[in-house]
Amino acid sequence: MEVKKICVLGVGTIGYQLAQLAAQTGYSVSLRDIDDKIVQDGAQNIKQELKKFFVDKGKMTQAEADQVYGRIKFTTDLKEAVKDADVVIEAVTEDMALKKRVFKELDEICARHTILVSNTSSLSITEIGSLTKRQDKVIGMHFANPVALLTFCEIIRGFNTSEETVNIAKDLSLKFKRDINVVKDAPGQSARLLCVQINEAIKMIAEGICTPEDIDRNTKMALGHRWGLMEVADINLELTYNVLKYLQQEYGDRYAPHPLLKQMVLAGRLGKKTGKGFYEYKKK
Repeated sequence: MEVKKICVLGVGTIGYQLAQLAAQTGYSVSLRDIDDKIVQDGAQNIKQELKKFFVDKGKMTQAEADQVYGRIKFTTDLKEAVKDADVVIEAVTEDMALKKRVFKELDEICARHTILVSNTSSLSITEIGSLTKRQDKVIGMHFANPVALLTFCEIIRGFNTSEETVNIAKDLSLKFKRDINVVKDAPGQSARLLCVQINEAIKMIAEGICTPEDIDRNTKMALGHRWGLMEVADINLELTYNVLKYLQQEYGDRYAPHPLLKQMVLAGRLGKKTGKGFYEYKKK
């Protein structure tokens, strides 16, 4: 199957970046969310990022940026968004019940050939697609944030995902210029490794063994990480907390989020998105 149109559902940080990436690759794109303000904010973010990271740096002309932007249709209408879509990429909140509802609805309104993709960082692809009648066409494609800098795509094969669907996902990832890693479906996927490390670091901070700065120096200098572990955690502490709760549910209490992480999430200290996590951030 030749992919011509891609629909992205969810205009969060990853959602609008994926829509931009698909449009830059030359695809016709629809970007949909339930709230028009969220959709318009995403449209503005794409305009700004095309200018800041491409036009201003001489990587494309303004005319080329306008062409990329023109390939994206912004909407709140789900049926309109998925019309004629060959691939739908779901990038909604990391909530199993919500994702299952979304996939069930997509299964009912999308064309029979349409492949349904979840960008989940941790949830089971098999369970997400369990209410559909096209489980062979359900797959995970986890893109890391920020999409422009981290050229990684983890392809997650569900229990019933067909080889044809896997190959289409691989081809799409290569056209996006991603480095591919294909894995079997399991709760946590690569986020399991990351969130366990973050949780252990939080334990060390809570015990007074070291500071967030110490953790980040060690992970960058000793382990060669591009970013410090707590810097990564601060992108969205709520996501880390939810992933750990899910891992605890699936694998047992050894994955339980540390009480300090729970307190911070309950107190609204979610990292960059709220201006304060393990570090403080100036509001733009």
